[in-house]
Amino acid sequence: MRLVIQRVLKASVQVGAETVGQCKRGYMVLVAVTHEDTQKDVAYCVEKTAGLRIFEDEEEKMNLSIRDIGGEILAVSQFTLYADTRKGKRPSFVRSARPDYAEKLYEEYVEGLRQSGIHVETGRFGATMQVELINDGPVTILIDSSKLF
Repeated sequence: MRLVIQRVLKASVQVGAETVGQCKRGYMVLVAVTHEDTQKDVAYCVEKTAGLRIFEDEEEKMNLSIRDIGGEILAVSQFTLYADTRKGKRPSFVRSARPDYAEKLYEEYVEGLRQSGIHVETGRFGATMQVELINDGPVTILIDSSKLF
């Protein structure tokens, strides 16, 4: 499972003219699932996302988590995070999970965050979406449950 976490002042996602998800201060999280992922990967990513300390404390050090600040999350599925561009000019997506499996684990990730007490809104799985955000910092963190980086 692969995540791109961006610390945001606000974010929203539209499908056509409809806003389907939004958040205030917190994270905009792009989520990708590979066919090798299991519930263990989901649990790892939920724990990392909820516990990540990238908000400043009173001494302006990144020491607070999203729960500490009462932040919100906008989670958007993004299979292209598993694009392989090492050969040629056209990305290969063979590492991305099939949609039915990816959606199941994506939903488990979202539910895990909600169960940890975080307000989470989402995009629409499989839809063409337009995402807007104001990155705060900017701060962008990459997480890979296989610990490749």
